[in-house]
Amino acid sequence: MNGETSPTPLRERFYRRERQSIPAARAFAREVLAAWAVQRRVDDIALCVSELTTNALVHGAPPGRGFKLRLLRDGGGVRIEVHDSGDGTPRLVGEGVADESGRGLLLVAALADRWGVAERRPGKVVWAEFAEGVSAAAPPPRGRPGPR
Repeated sequence: MNGETSPTPLRERFYRRERQSIPAARAFAREVLAAWAVQRRVDDIALCVSELTTNALVHGAPPGRGFKLRLLRDGGGVRIEVHDSGDGTPRLVGEGVADESGRGLLLVAALADRWGVAERRPGKVVWAEFAEGVSAAAPPPRGRPGPR
């Protein structure tokens, strides 16, 4: 890594509003996690990247715009953020809803240790955090939005 002693704790990439951005974002996340030597929860993180970037593509990025995927490494954990310039606030759909779509945030809530939404102008940031070294015997509460 060009003589660096530790991996860069922040990596980000901008994506255009197009379908191929979703697999590209997922591949970028896997590449970054490998560079950071993250071995646990890689599939959970990649799935959440897919869900959050899909939401940004479908609901958050207006035509002609895009979204940014940001990955941050902090101690033993990883935080993913998806920045878009769209209006509205993402919300969980009810578990009894029979729709075939709208379940992305339910997956994020189930897989991430914390998740939430923060304002930005214009738009919002939807984030999820994964505590890489979490003990299987006592996981932290899942599916509750963190503080803004």
